[in-house]
Amino acid sequence: MPRIVYRHQPATRFIVSAIGEPGQRQFFLQIKSEVGINAVTLEKTQVMALTERFEELIRELRRGKMASLDEINLTPTEDNDPMELPIEEDFRVGVISISWEENLVVVNIQAATEDDELILDDVDFGPDLIIATLRINQIRGFCERAKRIVNAGRAACPFCALPVDPLGHLCPRANGYRR
Repeated sequence: MPRIVYRHQPATRFIVSAIGEPGQRQFFLQIKSEVGINAVTLEKTQVMALTERFEELIRELRRGKMASLDEINLTPTEDNDPMELPIEEDFRVGVISISWEENLVVVNIQAATEDDELILDDVDFGPDLIIATLRINQIRGFCERAKRIVNAGRAACPFCALPVDPLGHLCPRANGYRR
């Protein structure tokens, strides 16, 4: 199938947001640049994994001295504004890859497929793809926002750590009694 490639090089906005009530939220990534705007849906676990990988990348860049201290120590670019409307889902996220190229973080976001294999070698065919280039302070700001968004969900049970619904939950550590 022909592939649509959206290029945000450089991206002026790279945020995560969620719509809905805790326990039933839909997570979105919104990426914007001079050429346009894209919104893709993803799972909460993907948001958490992306945040962890970004933080790991920053640690490795600092440790390996691959980025200047000036760049690493820039104040995070926090974007606390809501997503821009209208929110039109371009695709559901399947695979995300992150690389460090020419002093920029390159994020490839590919649409979900049955086998979720990242296809970068064939530009013309494959699932839709978003390529975004970001500075370190942008990904640090992304991480701060992502943590707030993820933590705004349901509270964890103090006994089993599973999410607690507003009406409580059947706790496995309490032999099925409602907590």
